[in-house]
Amino acid sequence: MEDFSEFVGLSRPTVSKYFNDPDSVRPKTRVRIEAALRQSGFRPNLFAVNLNRRRTTILGIIIPNQLDHFYMAMTRRLQTLAEQRGYLAIVLSSDGKPELEMRAIETLRSLNVAGAIIAPLGEQSQHSALVRLAAAVPIVYVDSPLDNSSPFVGTDNIKSFHLIVDYLCRSGSEPCYFSMPGVNNNAIKRRKAYCMAMEKLGSEPRIVDLEPSSSWDFEQYAFEQASRILRERGSFPTSTILCSNDRIAFGVMAALWQAGLKVGRLKDSDIRVAGHDNNPLSEYTCPPLTTVAQNYNEISRLAVNLLFRTLGEPQDTQASLPDDPRILLNAEIKLRMSA
Repeated sequence: MEDFSEFVGLSRPTVSKYFNDPDSVRPKTRVRIEAALRQSGFRPNLFAVNLNRRRTTILGIIIPNQLDHFYMAMTRRLQTLAEQRGYLAIVLSSDGKPELEMRAIETLRSLNVAGAIIAPLGEQSQHSALVRLAAAVPIVYVDSPLDNSSPFVGTDNIKSFHLIVDYLCRSGSEPCYFSMPGVNNNAIKRRKAYCMAMEKLGSEPRIVDLEPSSSWDFEQYAFEQASRILRERGSFPTSTILCSNDRIAFGVMAALWQAGLKVGRLKDSDIRVAGHDNNPLSEYTCPPLTTVAQNYNEISRLAVNLLFRTLGEPQDTQASLPDDPRILLNAEIKLRMSA
């Protein structure tokens, strides 16, 4: 910056003012600086500039799986919202591994981020590291809560599972439950929510007996477990399978197809399958998957607003935030041909 200031023939504060906000300098000064930029090819080091500030314009995002379509859609929305407010969002993935989540946390600390939005691993998370980060910058958790007190935006699993369980019971056989691997708190909360919904309807919960796993490769896990059950037992506890998420449903449906069973809600079908999340691919399975939609756009918007409220930044005007920093959203059922 010193060299560029000398090159353009302006003071360092004037050049810095331009890089912080080009409209804050006089039009003639702006033209002069931009001509010098084209001539010299100079670009300021964004991270160095931010590290020199008391508070940066960098937001950190940590997700557990960068290949999951739900997280991809949510991070894309978070990045867009951050950019609209003059912030740069850095996305890091823990890839389902506690040591990589720890490294991501330390990276955000080293970047001196203004705040963070994190989808944690849950029981496997490095709680002490997250507590240290939260002491330095505001954190909002999404998708799966870290605990019962930290700021969180996500779907109300109890309501969403009551919605899908009630529909499945009214429209056909009672659903058995196919769990996801125990990778985060959603695995526990969704299974509990299914049991509560069944008991509320006066029915006995039927949990499919699965081998334990901590893999984020949900499709492969579900395919292998469903294939094993069909091979060893020949059938599931009921002719309706409710999966803990859509990626689990994808694997289950592939195993059923390989076994020659027809999935669907028509009379000539053998078994029904439903999921949860409304993964972007769920509409294009064969048959299209009945599921419960999480509103990732609204989760992203509220998470950014909640974070910016803590930072003292202006919020959007779509809706006011509740005083409670733990926001649970209602889900919407998507009725398709699989159930």
